[in-house]
Amino acid sequence: MTMELISMAAEAGAAAGGVTGNLTMAIGGAGAALGVGMVGSKAVEAVGRNPGAFGNILTLGIIAMALAEGLGIIAYLGGF
Repeated sequence: MTMELISMAAEAGAAAGGVTGNLTMAIGGAGAALGVGMVGSKAVEAVGRNPGAFGNILTLGIIAMALAEGLGIIAYLGGF
C-alpha cells in the first residue's frame, strides 16, 4: 500500500515539479518526531518506575533522541 502511494506521488511529482522531495522530507521528519516522542515517553516511564536510575536513563535517552533526530536531518538533506 505505501509503495503504491509513493509511486503515485512520484508520478504526480513529475508533473507538479518536485513533490517527491517534499514527501521524503515529510516522512523523515514525521519519523524523527515519533522516535523522539517515544524515547521521551519511555524515559519518563522508566524514571517513574526507578527514580534511582535517573542519570543512566537521561544519558541513554539523550543519545537515542540524537540518533532519531539525526535520521530526520539526513532525510531533510536527502530531499534536496
